[in-house]
Amino acid sequence: MDAALMQLLRAVDTPTVCNAIEVVEGKRGFDRFTRGTMLCSAPQAGAIVGYARTARIAALAPPSEPADVIRARRMAYYKHMATGPRPAIAVVEDMDGANAIGAYWGEINTTVHKGFGLSGALTNGVMRDLGDLPEGFPVIAGSIGPSHGFVHVREIATSVNIFGLSIADGDLIHADRHGALVIPLGYEAALAGAIAKLLDTEKIVLNAARAEGFDFAAFEAAWTAFEAART
Repeated sequence: MDAALMQLLRAVDTPTVCNAIEVVEGKRGFDRFTRGTMLCSAPQAGAIVGYARTARIAALAPPSEPADVIRARRMAYYKHMATGPRPAIAVVEDMDGANAIGAYWGEINTTVHKGFGLSGALTNGVMRDLGDLPEGFPVIAGSIGPSHGFVHVREIATSVNIFGLSIADGDLIHADRHGALVIPLGYEAALAGAIAKLLDTEKIVLNAARAEGFDFAAFEAAWTAFEAART
């Protein structure tokens, strides 16, 4: 990805990118984003942007396969996370869903993933060790909990579902404390211009609302100009 675009995407929040995609499409209705409230280990850290490295885990019950099979899959998982295009985000679905108890994302696992060069993690599952997670590796998760349960890897590089968002291995992800979205393939070239247009048009209303003497007449004039600029 173009370095300037990557820097821009990291500098803006996920709602801005969501709106900018609608600018690219020329209409409302973009829907490739998470639903519900997610938790972020470092809410002030800003956005994480990268290509998804996907997997699925479970933790409620111990694995039924032989130990050597489980270990081989675990090593295959870490090899998958350690390779592939960069920047990258670990996107891991907990198959236990709302009943998830296995805090896969603690101090050790986040440090390992950061060492592999990943930018952060996105999961519907559990995180822990909040005071000990490494800087520069935000985790956006479904919940916080104390136990790792019987956590084990079930699938690698398959499509996952995170809070209603279907994500395939290799999808381009933008995520922050608001949740996450998938940037559709082929939109990259138009995003920088769309973000600039979006921010410029928003200033029409924001600057007016922050000015001395703002009243309904000033709002009406600003909103009219705002609507004209968006079309």
